[in-house]
Amino acid sequence: MPDIRFAQPQFLWFLLVAMPAVAGLFYWSWRVKQKLIRQFVGSRLLANLMVGVSPRRQAFRLALLAAAVAGVLLALARPQWGFAWEEAKQRGLDIIVAVDTSRSMLAQDVAPNRLEKAKLAAFDLMKQARNDRLGLVAFAGTAFLQSPLTLDDQAFRQGVEALNVGIIPQGGTALSAAIRTSLAAFEKSEDNHKVLVLFTDGEDHDADTETLAAAKEAAEAGMHIFTIGVGTPAGELLRVKDQQGNFSFIKDEDGNVVKSHLNEKLLREIATEANGFYLPLQGADPMATLYARGLAPLPKSEATTRLTRVYRERYHWFLAFAAVCLLLEFLLPESPRSRRSEAIPSPARTALQKTAAVFCFLLLALSGQASPSGAFRDYQAGDFKAAFDEYSRLSQQNTNDYRLHYDAGAAAYRAKQLEKAEKQFNATLASPAVAPDLLTQEHTYYNLGNTEYHLGEPLSEPDKKEERWQQAIDSYTNALRLNTNDLDAKNNLAFVKQKLEELKQQQQQQQKKQNKDQKDQKNDKDRQNQQNQQNQDQKDQKDQQQQQNSAKQDQKNGQEKKSDQQKKEEEKKRQQEQAQKDKDKEKQEQEAQAKAGEQKEKSPEEAQQAAAAAAGQMSPEEARQLLAEQKDEEKSLIFAPENQPVKTQFGKIKDW
Repeated sequence: MPDIRFAQPQFLWFLLVAMPAVAGLFYWSWRVKQKLIRQFVGSRLLANLMVGVSPRRQAFRLALLAAAVAGVLLALARPQWGFAWEEAKQRGLDIIVAVDTSRSMLAQDVAPNRLEKAKLAAFDLMKQARNDRLGLVAFAGTAFLQSPLTLDDQAFRQGVEALNVGIIPQGGTALSAAIRTSLAAFEKSEDNHKVLVLFTDGEDHDADTETLAAAKEAAEAGMHIFTIGVGTPAGELLRVKDQQGNFSFIKDEDGNVVKSHLNEKLLREIATEANGFYLPLQGADPMATLYARGLAPLPKSEATTRLTRVYRERYHWFLAFAAVCLLLEFLLPESPRSRRSEAIPSPARTALQKTAAVFCFLLLALSGQASPSGAFRDYQAGDFKAAFDEYSRLSQQNTNDYRLHYDAGAAAYRAKQLEKAEKQFNATLASPAVAPDLLTQEHTYYNLGNTEYHLGEPLSEPDKKEERWQQAIDSYTNALRLNTNDLDAKNNLAFVKQKLEELKQQQQQQQKKQNKDQKDQKNDKDRQNQQNQQNQDQKDQKDQQQQQNSAKQDQKNGQEKKSDQQKKEEEKKRQQEQAQKDKDKEKQEQEAQAKAGEQKEKSPEEAQQAAAAAAGQMSPEEARQLLAEQKDEEKSLIFAPENQPVKTQFGKIKDW
């Protein structure tokens, strides 16, 4: 047996109360009826008047009325069994919720404490973000992705419920790690808008510059950060409970009791740096304010698709059961049918004839509806072509039923027979009977817009494609006039307008390209003419150059005769200068030999010094004197010792 569920189970509780009430009402009315009869009719006459009246039939009729009431209530509870998987599309944001789980979140300046208050706010945000993907990051001295981005509310709820102070083993509060971990949790391939909602008291143990640098990196990556301040600026002393249930205060390294404060200044700076705003966790419903002011105005991403269960409604069976019970109660006589053949029809015979007529009418109606039911079954089974053929046949038989044209168009659209779908949708709008049915008109215009867009997609001629897409825009516009809240029609209208604008831009670019090609051809022709003219000019210049070269050659030959005489005079002058140099060199050699004879009589050291001086070198004695003179001018050099450890000034360790 299939799993039965009720979409509106509250009516089942009403059924438990209503059925005894109906039974009591019927019993009370029967007692009142008997009492009134006895007041107006005597006992002897009453027996004669009640001949043929069956008490069982009266009770059965009351039971039929009670069953009809039960059937109506069960139909209102919307029983469902069986389901089908269908694709559900929605548009939303990607939101990472980061919750501070450091020991400072145990402060009870907000009830019951900061961490529990932040968890309750996260649940409120989940209720607001119905169409958004949510992820969860827990952080203290480091950060961890507790739950990736998902549309599953139950998975997000379980992640939030699992948060506690000990979930991150490293103590402290590192806001920069929380921001960077949240940024890494987003899918890089997605173009969706990234949002971080940061629940913390702002008691950051990192340097403010590092935290603001992380916020700036997130802003450059397109992420919006909204900071939610948990706690009070006045602060609260931090207490923890041991295994025996006793409370003790948290102390720092110096033995001082730690008091945690809400750092609103830092949280405002982070939000401002990352294109968000700061919101204290106070008031009746701060998450509704956050979503309305901060998240809802952000542009939504493209439609995301997921498979959802669509349960099949079975309420019509119970509603039909109630209708049959009421019909039988109305037609069933209180007395049995007489066995005597009578010339004049009795009331029982008349009732029987009415019952037969009603059943014949029902059978006729069911026979008329059997064919659309079969077409609908084919449509649900995915046999769209068979469904279209059946709906099309029925619409030809009953041309005034616009619903058959609409169903035929929907089946043709799903069967990819777009031209037939367009014809059926136009027939639906042309039917006079559709005028009061605004909902069907709005759906027809919407489906017609989809059909016209897909008809224009494969067209290669830009003019025809533009005409089809313009028709689709008109259909979407008509749908929005009938229902301004149709988000699908708005999105499709914006999409087709964008595609039409891109098509027009392509046509303009092609036209520009053609004009450019024509202009390039003309320029090439002009350049060819200019090249021919330049070649002719170069030829003329070459002829003139040859004439000038001939004139210069004649002039050069005349000058060469003069230059020969000048060369002879210069050669004679160089010979005289060379002879003078030879004489000077011979004289220097003689003087050098005379000095060498004098040096033989000197000591070897003097000779060495003289030789060194002659060679332009410094003697050892001169070197010592030079060093002695420069000794006073030396400056001492101080060398830093190698491998000297660097002294680092450590601050106090903070693990809260």
